[in-house]
Amino acid sequence: MIIDILAIGDVVGQTGLAFLKERLKPFQKERGIAFTVVNGENANVVGITPAQADAILEAGADVITLGNHTWTRWELQPYLDEKARILRPANYAPQCPGRGDATYATPYGPIRVINLLGKFTLDANTDNPFPVADSLLADNQTRIVLVDMHAEATSERLAMGWFLDGRVSAVWGTHTHVQTSDSQILPRGTGFISDLGMTGPARSVLGISPEQSVRKFLGDPPRRYEQAKGPGKMEGAVFSVDTETGECTAVEPIRLQG
Repeated sequence: MIIDILAIGDVVGQTGLAFLKERLKPFQKERGIAFTVVNGENANVVGITPAQADAILEAGADVITLGNHTWTRWELQPYLDEKARILRPANYAPQCPGRGDATYATPYGPIRVINLLGKFTLDANTDNPFPVADSLLADNQTRIVLVDMHAEATSERLAMGWFLDGRVSAVWGTHTHVQTSDSQILPRGTGFISDLGMTGPARSVLGISPEQSVRKFLGDPPRRYEQAKGPGKMEGAVFSVDTETGECTAVEPIRLQG
């Protein structure tokens, strides 16, 4: 049986949350989506609160993944321990709250989701995601495995796709908020895209006010990021996966604009 799995790029600010609430469930119904993973680490523009995580789940997400801003909101830490449907990167130290790898029961069989954080330029205090992924998959018994590789460098995300080709159903990149044009099925059956894009203000610089971003590059002193105003958008990709083999049969980038 072939099922469609939806991955949604970084939700940014109130615009992203509102657009997700308005458009996700209708899209899921229209396309017959079986399972949805949403990266929510920028729901508060930087970081995410428990209330915002609840809003993403209520909007239709089955699982929320995070990234380098996981620890920005301290109140999220107990939430990570309490809620199995939100993941922080698995390559953070084991004493950190929460989990980075979980398997979820669905009508189509178990689906496993792994969240990883890249090391290149993110200056994150994490283990190398490649041996961590290798260790997590050493005794894998789940056919459908999905990986959110939250990373700065396209090369690191691509390398992870090739590293896991044939061992997981899909690898997608998040973090840079610009949807890439390299969606593909790798030789051993893993679906891949370097970046899903973002869900947030359509007229922005990665979700931030263009005026603020321009001023930053002109040398203005740092200040709190301001979400851009205006209409929203939702970006991501649909991965068609065979429930018997776990192989991906098709990858379709999606973009909805208000």
